[in-house]
Amino acid sequence: MFSRKREGAKHVRAADAPPSKALAKSLAADGGAPAPEFGPWDAKHAPDDVQRLDLGSLQIPAIEGVEVRVQANPDGAVEQIVLVDGESALQIGVFAAPKTEGIWGEVREEIATAMTADGVDAREVDGRYGIELIARVNTPDGPADVRFVGVDGPRWMVRALFQGAAAADRSKEGVLGEALEGMVVVRDEEPRPVREPLPLRLPAEMAEQNAEQNPAQQV
Repeated sequence: MFSRKREGAKHVRAADAPPSKALAKSLAADGGAPAPEFGPWDAKHAPDDVQRLDLGSLQIPAIEGVEVRVQANPDGAVEQIVLVDGESALQIGVFAAPKTEGIWGEVREEIATAMTADGVDAREVDGRYGIELIARVNTPDGPADVRFVGVDGPRWMVRALFQGAAAADRSKEGVLGEALEGMVVVRDEEPRPVREPLPLRLPAEMAEQNAEQNPAQQV
């Protein structure tokens, strides 16, 4: 249910169909799904030989050309993560989810409904991780393309919002797409309500600077 292939893979929710024999065996054996072919990774499947920025529940790979902007409150709790590359940006959120059932389908429908209520035409398209949501929204600077991508994992969901060139044309994701594929979710053992944001924090040295300076940090 959480396996991801390179092109056109669609997430199948537990409510839609019973798990395959192989998946059922895997779940019975270790309580988890098979490792995907690429990330975002659950911590137990993540490659070891990668340098990453550790933000607690989310680790972001260090990739040349990707600028990571982290906004945190005075206590060091991260409130927003945005990755930037040229004319493209990628905003990341990570949330609690059930162990064996994805929630991206429901979240996507709610986003589309809210956009429609605001007069925005949101369309579903097939993408690398399954169904994505694309739209053109009005901003203070004029119309802008956005593309929502959801990735369901074991007890977590990553919501990725592409903006700019990477939203209008998936082939222009470039290093931002690599960053998404290389992220690692570290889900703690705390029971959490479904859709609750997983805790994010600045690294210790950045948290100290954050307490003394502007809460908006750029690394």
